[in-house]
Amino acid sequence: MALDKPYTDVPGTIIFDAEQSRKGYWLNQFCMSLMKAENRTRFKANERAYLDEWAMTEEQKQAVLARDLNWCMRTGGNIYFLAKIGATDGKSFQQMAGSMTGMTEEEYRHMMISGGRSVEGNRFIGENGDAQAQNQPQGAAGKHKV
Repeated sequence: MALDKPYTDVPGTIIFDAEQSRKGYWLNQFCMSLMKAENRTRFKANERAYLDEWAMTEEQKQAVLARDLNWCMRTGGNIYFLAKIGATDGKSFQQMAGSMTGMTEEEYRHMMISGGRSVEGNRFIGENGDAQAQNQPQGAAGKHKV
């Protein structure tokens, strides 16, 4: 029996629930492998070959190669695991979060210090706030198709 998920109508939000965890298991395991220096070196030397060692979907691999963290999250990635990719690339968490919102690191920092995004237009999917998929740099959820 499927669980009722009232949180699926929150724009700009992917809840990492049991379903997402199952979907992203190998993607997240790949990310955790980047905690070891030798794995980071291997990944940077030939990203595709290293990704092919993992039982990830082709879509997950393409999302990693594109460094599209929103796409990674839609395919089951957890931001705390995905942060390992950013760290491997020498990116701060603020830089990564900014890239997910179409902002520079400075713009993102200023937004967060100022209290975050407004709830106006962002209470549910279909409004026109800045957290809505159509207003994000990657566009509508699922834009990328393999």
